[in-house]
Amino acid sequence: MDDHKPGSPAVVDLPKIGNATDTRDYLARAKPHADKYKDYFIVDVDAHVSESAFWSEVTDKIESDVWKQMAKAQEVRKAAGLLNAAPGTNYQDAFGRIPHQQALNEPTDRNGAHRQVQLLQRAMETMGIDMMCAFPTPMLLLGMHPQTEVEVQVGHAYNRWFTEDIVTQDKRIVGMLYLPFNDPKESVKVVEKHAANPSVVGFMVSSTRYKPVYHDDYMPLYAAIEASGKPLGFHAGFHWGDQSMQQCNRFIGMHSISFVYFNLLHLTNWLVNGLPERFPKLKVIWIESGIAWLSFLMQRLDSEYMMRPSEAPLLKKRPSEYVREMYFTTQPLEHSNLELTQATMKAMNANTQLLFASDWPHWDFDLPNSITNLPFLDEQAKRNILGLNAARVFNLEVPAHKSGLAAPARDMAPAK
Repeated sequence: MDDHKPGSPAVVDLPKIGNATDTRDYLARAKPHADKYKDYFIVDVDAHVSESAFWSEVTDKIESDVWKQMAKAQEVRKAAGLLNAAPGTNYQDAFGRIPHQQALNEPTDRNGAHRQVQLLQRAMETMGIDMMCAFPTPMLLLGMHPQTEVEVQVGHAYNRWFTEDIVTQDKRIVGMLYLPFNDPKESVKVVEKHAANPSVVGFMVSSTRYKPVYHDDYMPLYAAIEASGKPLGFHAGFHWGDQSMQQCNRFIGMHSISFVYFNLLHLTNWLVNGLPERFPKLKVIWIESGIAWLSFLMQRLDSEYMMRPSEAPLLKKRPSEYVREMYFTTQPLEHSNLELTQATMKAMNANTQLLFASDWPHWDFDLPNSITNLPFLDEQAKRNILGLNAARVFNLEVPAHKSGLAAPARDMAPAK
């Protein structure tokens, strides 16, 4: 029965968005912005694959027959074999209100590239991304697995899957490979095996773990990465199973703190133990913690250091000066108070040290206009953050028509 009354506005039912909606439809409002970025070189330093959707492909590449059989036995029960789950993971889709976070079940071309490649290509096309660095998703909790052997076997298998089945199909897709950090020797093997691969732009530690970064066992690993000329990234994550985080009775509280906490802890240990002086050519990136925490940490560590410099004898300058030489990704960019955002970017030297990241397809993803809309950034700073800084860090070739206005300056000044 039609209840529409003559003369009243027509009511149109909008298409329902679900987990089978095409990525290009999800991001339809981003497309007009992407069309404006044709002369920008945009590198997404943190996007994600949904490796659990292809988990049988990953476990097929486990080298140990025993561990492979164990994984396959768990997969019979529709579980991602060997992975450790956390309660917070199930909260990210807001109980079905953000369906794409739950799964990307959209149709893809069966005769085309790998399904995961097609999904990444759709996101790149719609957002105006030139290159995308992709990370795993549920594997970011693997550092908390009680069995070190599982992290080793699964980490190596994922790296094989990513380098053999994904990046080989599109040169625009690159990755920082997973380091099974609970086993330093096996982590060195990852670097030795993949350092020469041009699609491997660096190496990644999942930050959600309790291993201290200053332990002597990790020094050969840092030396190997430094020698490769590629960066080391610490990708943040959350863990509601952590006893401190269990005090948070809402996902929003745990998520706000936990994503920053593990990177804050590792960065502090990295600095006060003098690792920037021991490995001065090692480029370090801190990923998916936003930037608001940096102004706190820089000032806090400087204050403590000036009172107790004897406890950090390897440092030759204030901790904040080392922070200004590290790299950070934008996502999730805090911009509820633009004055604080501007001050933080100036303090951290964002003009040369900040790297754009979307975090697609996660629920809190950012688009390139999260940078272009900032009123205090001049045009060159926007171009640097969106891609030219990443080109320097990852040694990427920038097309001549996207090279920007000038070489990145060392200090960022707000636009007048």
